[in-house]
Amino acid sequence: RLTKVNILLDNLELSQQITIPNDAVGIEGSSLYLKAGEVLTVEDLLYGMMLRSGNDAATALALAVSGNVADFAKRMNERAKECGAYNSNFVNPHGLHHKEHYTTAYDLALITAEATKYPYFRTIIMSQKARIGDGESRRIIANKNKLLHLYDGANGVKTGFTKNSGRCL
Repeated sequence: RLTKVNILLDNLELSQQITIPNDAVGIEGSSLYLKAGEVLTVEDLLYGMMLRSGNDAATALALAVSGNVADFAKRMNERAKECGAYNSNFVNPHGLHHKEHYTTAYDLALITAEATKYPYFRTIIMSQKARIGDGESRRIIANKNKLLHLYDGANGVKTGFTKNSGRCL
């Protein structure tokens, strides 16, 4: 039995404020366009990561948990193995292409099954829209997962796209 399934939700409080570091700004691909010094909550960044595929939000959260991407990836790999995902190796928190970053549909299903045991995670992935941030950091974001409104019974999780992998879930 796993004692800590979700690296983020087990280590950070949803209301915890994160000051966006330089290392989380300008991450390629999908983005919330975070600015260095901007302050958002863990909850805001989770919504930005899961609804908008915010690679910058994923990086900011990884840095908040582990201090650097390499240590966070190590924790991801350890947790994946605990879930039975033995055919995966993660080197970043967002899934952008890297020759040593890989997984399988089966492993992702195992990881997703564990993550969806968290009611709050299920709430996030099923959300079609969210308002995050305050003041100049305020954003209204929509979920990129079109299945949520096109397919009755769809319950979310994550879509993705890279030039190397194409479109995927």
